[in-house]
Amino acid sequence: MGQVRQKGKASAATRRKRRLRFYRTRLRELRMIAKALVSTKHPVLVHIIPMRRCNLDCGYCNEYDDVSKPVPLEEMKRRLDTLAGMGTSVITISGGEPLMHPDLDEIIRHIREHGMIAGLITNGFFLNKERIERLNDAGLEHLQISIDNATPDEVSKKSLKTLDGRLEMLSEWAEFQVNINSVLGSGVKNSEDALRIAHRALELGFTSTVGIIHDHDGQLKPLAEHDQGIFEEIMTLGKRSYSRFNQFQHNVAKGLEHDWKCRAGSRYLYICEDGLVHWCSQQRGYPGIPLAEYTVERRHREYSTHKGCAPRCTVSCVQQVGILDNWRSPQNLEPTPMAPAAKSDLVQIAK
Repeated sequence: MGQVRQKGKASAATRRKRRLRFYRTRLRELRMIAKALVSTKHPVLVHIIPMRRCNLDCGYCNEYDDVSKPVPLEEMKRRLDTLAGMGTSVITISGGEPLMHPDLDEIIRHIREHGMIAGLITNGFFLNKERIERLNDAGLEHLQISIDNATPDEVSKKSLKTLDGRLEMLSEWAEFQVNINSVLGSGVKNSEDALRIAHRALELGFTSTVGIIHDHDGQLKPLAEHDQGIFEEIMTLGKRSYSRFNQFQHNVAKGLEHDWKCRAGSRYLYICEDGLVHWCSQQRGYPGIPLAEYTVERRHREYSTHKGCAPRCTVSCVQQVGILDNWRSPQNLEPTPMAPAAKSDLVQIAK
């Protein structure tokens, strides 16, 4: 009889493919860092939204709706072509819930055809063996799921209880890197859940990070003293993560302002479902320029623009990109005046 593989454990063939993709991605990430250190003229990381709709309604989230249609594939390809032309290194697909997009595999494949690193942020509810193998075939390199609690509650259904079976499927079948982000902060009732989630992530062979949730308005709130201790323990567990360059989060945990240079609008771009460029998910509405009209000159200006929201920022990916340029080029420009937002649901804070 053939050997029975334990549930949640990858086969030898899958482990080989996973290692090969890991090393290839690491090499490309090192090239990305070298390119970013040599030149400031291209975006390093872009978050792009193929649809705003989500199957969940987490109480702290301001980044979803339940009515939006997916952006057509050809339009998504045009946007990715434009970003590739800018020299973008990494594209992370977010939402809403991107797994609801009917052409997500083709979007990922198009990113990879341009030589850009492809990442995906998902709530994980639509994952199964067949879906994971499709993501493998499309060339996905990074996937992240944030899990908010051990059991679902009125704030969030993204719980270890509801998702653990899907995590086991990822551990068994995924050839891409998986990071599980546990959370602390606004709306989290039992902070010990975050530690349990982090340990489970490592047990399944994933990397583990911890995020500090902003409130519904995107505002920073300090963690309670007990939660700060849990935060520090999880940070230690996650030291091998690809996103371990996050020392700023120690200030976030304490509610302290952080001294850094935010390069949103230049090195980091957030492209909403309407194809507009924004500083980030918590500053939707500025500058609000169509990607096709977002010039080199505008990127250069935003690189040198002081962001009043930066000291109390909770958006870790933007801060990680900022590390590449914190040591150079002062920011001595102010945001340009803008017309009132065309959509009333755009979020604008601390301009």
